[in-house]
Amino acid sequence: MKLFIKNMVSSRCIMMVEAKLEQLGILYTQVGLGEVHIVGTISKQKCHELELALNEIGLELLDNKRTQLVEKIKNVVVEMVHHKEELPRVNFSDYLTEKLNMDYTTMSTIFSHTKGITIEHFIVINKIEKVKELLTYDELSIKEIACKMNYSGASHLSNQFKKVTGLTPSYYKTMKNFRRNGLEDL
Repeated sequence: MKLFIKNMVSSRCIMMVEAKLEQLGILYTQVGLGEVHIVGTISKQKCHELELALNEIGLELLDNKRTQLVEKIKNVVVEMVHHKEELPRVNFSDYLTEKLNMDYTTMSTIFSHTKGITIEHFIVINKIEKVKELLTYDELSIKEIACKMNYSGASHLSNQFKKVTGLTPSYYKTMKNFRRNGLEDL
């Protein structure tokens, strides 16, 4: 049995969910970004207890198929942008289609109607958050970050960064109090 969980976007979330499952005595085989593979089925009472336990840590059990699909898309994007060493060198639409084994137009329509933004915009927002992280570390030049994040060049990165944040990457880099968003807030 597979359960889907909203806002589960980090390894810390995974560890917290594993702890809650163990506390409740729910057997599982795998916990990943946004989903849990349960051994067998669980009773409605255990499911309710799990839902309450997840709510305590700011997570939500999903039962709506459309919402589950949106969470799967979000998790693939987060994993792709934030947890891989390099972004794939293919179109994001092809990447999502391959990962989720679903028609991109269908995914895009459901995502846009549910989230109120396009998948492309969601990817851009996540890429900019990753760029902010890389700027904060101050180990790579803007040109190197642009290459790492699959931008056509530093100017393309700078234009998109300014469009999303209202700041240039160079100015952002000089700021003392960095303004980064949590992945669950994107």
